[in-house]
Amino acid sequence: MAKFYSEITPELQAFIADQKLFFTATAPTAGLINLSPKGMDTFRCFDAKTVGYLDVTGSGNETSAHLIENGRMTIMFCSFVGAPLILRLYGQGRVVRSRDANWEAIHAQFQSLPGERQIIILNVDSVQTSCGFGVPLFDYQGDRTLLVDWAEKKGPDGLYEYWKAKNQQSIDQIPTYLLSEPPSD
Repeated sequence: MAKFYSEITPELQAFIADQKLFFTATAPTAGLINLSPKGMDTFRCFDAKTVGYLDVTGSGNETSAHLIENGRMTIMFCSFVGAPLILRLYGQGRVVRSRDANWEAIHAQFQSLPGERQIIILNVDSVQTSCGFGVPLFDYQGDRTLLVDWAEKKGPDGLYEYWKAKNQQSIDQIPTYLLSEPPSD
């Protein structure tokens, strides 16, 4: 049976800290829904209503585009070991980039990673738990190093060129403003 909370309790924060994998979901007003797996010890609970993760370079930049357009986001954790549990965090997300005034303070909460491109912050409106009885049991074997290896090999200039070619807009042609400021209103 699903249970709702107004904030992330200390017990749920401990559950989050134990997880090796989480999923993010965003959607534009019109277009394709994005659902992405994330890992590599990049997630942090800042307080009972605010979480974030260090976003590393990927094949696309859908989350950023969707958050700029409408801010809606869900983050999900599920237990693959121990007691079953699914945890969803619903709220409004935003993107923090290295050029933003608050980057240094927020970035200090994370271990720096090759290929990091932005930090995604979620202001949590609602928290939901559900049973997770159907989630299979898996053993954690370790983090893959392929993404870090790829980013190190590319280097800063190669990453910039990759961002320019592949991360400037979503699949639905929504701009991400990764390398530029959005137009002022």
